[in-house]
Amino acid sequence: MFRLMRRAFASRLALSVVAFSALASPVLAAGKTITAVMHSDLRVLDPIFTSAYISRDHGYMVYDTLIATDSNFKIQPQMADWTISDDKLTYTFTLRDGLKWHDGTPVTAEDCVASLKRWAAVDGMGQQMMLFTASIEATDPRTITLKLKEPYALVLESIGKPSSRVAFMMPKRLAETPVEKQIPEQIGSGPFKFVQAEFQPGVKSIYVKNTDYVPRKEPASWTAGGKVVKVDRVEWITMPDAQTALNALQSGDIDFMEVPAIEMLPAIEADKDLKIEILNKFGFQTGARMNFLHPPFDNVKIRRAAFLAVKQKDVLDALIGNPKYYKTCAAAFICDTPFATEVGGETLAKGGDIAAARKALAESGYDGTPVVLMAPGDVLTLKAQPIVVAQQLRDAGFKVDMQATDWQTVVSRRASMKPPKEGGWNMFITNWVSADASNPISNVAVGGQGKKGGWFGWPEDARIEQLKDAFVRAASLDEQKKIATEIQKEAYDQVLYMPLGQYLSPSAWRKSLTGVLDGPATPVFWNIDKTE
Repeated sequence: MFRLMRRAFASRLALSVVAFSALASPVLAAGKTITAVMHSDLRVLDPIFTSAYISRDHGYMVYDTLIATDSNFKIQPQMADWTISDDKLTYTFTLRDGLKWHDGTPVTAEDCVASLKRWAAVDGMGQQMMLFTASIEATDPRTITLKLKEPYALVLESIGKPSSRVAFMMPKRLAETPVEKQIPEQIGSGPFKFVQAEFQPGVKSIYVKNTDYVPRKEPASWTAGGKVVKVDRVEWITMPDAQTALNALQSGDIDFMEVPAIEMLPAIEADKDLKIEILNKFGFQTGARMNFLHPPFDNVKIRRAAFLAVKQKDVLDALIGNPKYYKTCAAAFICDTPFATEVGGETLAKGGDIAAARKALAESGYDGTPVVLMAPGDVLTLKAQPIVVAQQLRDAGFKVDMQATDWQTVVSRRASMKPPKEGGWNMFITNWVSADASNPISNVAVGGQGKKGGWFGWPEDARIEQLKDAFVRAASLDEQKKIATEIQKEAYDQVLYMPLGQYLSPSAWRKSLTGVLDGPATPVFWNIDKTE
C-alpha cells in the first residue's frame, strides 16, 4: 500500500474515578506494568468485525500477521516468508518454526487460510485482491499457497498493510466465524495475551506478556521486525476526561497518554518528566460518512447540498485549534501524496459555499427529514466534528438530530442497516490514519460495493468499482494518477464521503518509558521498556 503513496463532564469524571480505582487495584501483577490511556475505550474485540482503530490496536497486542511493513515502506516476513513464481501467479508463504496459539496449539496453514479469507471478505484491499485470486489453500501444515487468475501487484501490500483492517491471523475455529458476527474468544499468536477475566468495558483492558512468543531477530520497525516484549503487563485504562488523564500522567499514575489535547502541549513540554512526540507522522484525515439506504441521504442532490455546506477550517479549528497541527485539504487521497488533487473538491479548497448549499437543498426536494448524526463525546479527536458539522448543515437548511453517545456505540450502531427511527443512523464522523486513505484501494470510503461487502453507509457505484479495477491494472504511476483523479471526481460527485481536513496528533509519555516506536499503526507496546 505504501508504495502507492510514498462523549457530560460528570459522567466522564465518574468514569475517571473508576479508572483510578482500577489503577489502585490489588490485582496488579508483580513486575513491570505499563499503564496507558488510549484514544478510545475498547468494547469491540474483533479487529476484523470492525475497522475501529482501538480494535486494530487490540489486534496488534493479541494477534500477529504473516508479513508486515517496515519504516522503509518495505514488506518484510513476520510469521512467514514467501516466494513468488516467475509468472507472478503463485505466492507461496511458509510459516516459521515454533509458532503457537495462546492456547498452546500449533499455528497451521489451514488457520492462516481461514484468517485470510475472513479478512479479505470485508477489507477493501483484500476484496480487490480476491477479484484476482483463483485459490488460497493450505498445501501442507506450514505452507499457504495463493494462486492468481492474472498478475496482481498488490498482493504483499494488501496482506502486509499496517492499518485497519489488518490481516491478523487467528485459529481456524475463530476465523470461520461469519464476518457479521464477532469472534467468541481472543486467542492469537501475538506478543501479548488478553486477560479476559479482568476485562471491564468502560474501565480497563489488560494484557500480559506471552512468554511463549518467539520474536524475529530483526530490529523492530513499524509493524515489522522483532516484537520483543520488555514488560510483564500492559493496562489500558479508560479515562475520557483529558485533563484528568494529564494529571494522572504528570503524577505518575499512568505512563502513556495517546491523545492529549493540543492546548495541553505547553504544560507537557514544560514537565521535565514527560516526553511528547508525533508517532504517526503521516497524520490523520477526518471525514463524514452518510447512510445511502435511508432518507434524506438516499438522494444525491441532498448529499451534494451537504457537501457544499462543509467548511473544513471551522471543523479543524474546533478539533485542533493550532494550525501547526492541521491543514485544510480537498484531496480524498491525502495532500502531498502522488494522488493528491482538488478535482471535484473545489468548494472544500475554497472553504465551503453556504449560499450554494442553501440553493441546492431548496432545489433537491428535501422534505425536512431530520439528519440523525451520531455524536461521540468520549473520544477527544471525535467530539468537535459533529457539533460543527451539525451547525453547518443547519445553516444550509437541514434539520439535524444530533444524538449524544460514546464512540463504541457508534462503532456498533453504524453497522446497522435499519432506518434511523429503528436504531439506525444518517451520518457519523470518523478519522482515518492518512496511510489508510492514501490511495483508491485502501481508502474504504470510496468503495461502491453497496450492501455486499461495502463499508458502513453502503453506496452502490458501479463506475467507482470499474475505475478501481482499472487503477490496479494501470501500467504506470502517471496512469494511476489519472484514474485516481477520476475516482475522486466520481466520489465527490456522488458524495461517497466528505473529507473534513487533515491533522497531526502528538502522544505523551513519562520518560521512564524507552523504546516507544513510531509508525502509522501506533501505539504498539512491544519494544517499550520501563524503569521503575
